[in-house]
Amino acid sequence: MTASSPKHDVFQAIADPTRRGLLKLLAGRELPVAALCQHFPISRTAVSKHLRILSDAGLVKERKSGRETRYRLEPGPLQELKRWLAFYEIFWDNRMAAPGRYVESGTVESGTVESGTVESRKPEAVQMKPESGD
Repeated sequence: MTASSPKHDVFQAIADPTRRGLLKLLAGRELPVAALCQHFPISRTAVSKHLRILSDAGLVKERKSGRETRYRLEPGPLQELKRWLAFYEIFWDNRMAAPGRYVESGTVESGTVESGTVESRKPEAVQMKPESGD
């Protein structure tokens, strides 16, 4: 590991819901630890540890202002996450479009992405048994 490489990667840093919450709070503003602690049911020490992990990943920057330390979001490293997720958008887009295609065509599509085959068929009718009057 070189001196300039982060101790934690972005994926490890955002894996925890508390750290994701901290990032959301810091979006567009700089806040001191005391203000951040008010939003979580954990100790100031625990919040500071989460901020250290985010800082080690390059996601937050800290600045001393008098006696307090203020934190701000550093969004640059989130580009790595965005690039990784972009690859999977095709799968989400296909899944989201499938119900619309089904409704419009009245057919069901089946198949796999790996094989590249998609088979269309008419949905089977469901046979309902008449309820007995027991």
